Amino acid sequence: MALLTALASLAVGCSAPPSRTSELPPNDIIKTAQRKLTETCLTRQGLTPPHPGSRPPSRAEQQRVTRALFGTGRTELSLTLPTGYSVRAHTDGCLAEAQRTLYGDQRRWFRVSTVVNNLKPEAAFRKEPLTEVRTRHHGELAEWRRLRARAVINAKAHLQADPPRAAR
Repeated sequence: MALLTALASLAVGCSAPPSRTSELPPNDIIKTAQRKLTETCLTRQGLTPPHPGSRPPSRAEQQRVTRALFGTGRTELSLTLPTGYSVRAHTDGCLAEAQRTLYGDQRRWFRVSTVVNNLKPEAAFRKEPLTEVRTRHHGELAEWRRLRARAVINAKAHLQADPPRAAR
């Protein structure tokens, strides 16, 4: 059930986008475009994207959607964090396709976003102030900002070419 909730959350992104994407905060612009890209990918494969409030799919359908969304087989991307945890991702699912469309380089985005999203846990693990950890990772932070700026531009272009529909 938690997976279905996560899928529905991804599918929702922004529940009622304003008429113009420029009115949305950058994170919401990216999420809205990512949702549309993943929904298009799932639909292209004959699958029904999950939507909150809709009837839950059968277990078999849920598994097909999960595999199509997140990829299958051996994980091609992997990063071990200073805390010892490993983060892995596929390069063949609809989410990976959306990330390539928005960020341009999925492998680089995976690496820098994983590092940046785990700076606080790293600071706690090392018993260091977050400012020191951020200073040590200044290169990753700069690359994260660069890739994110690219994603906002690509997301706006995608949404202007194919405006989002109202929430169901």
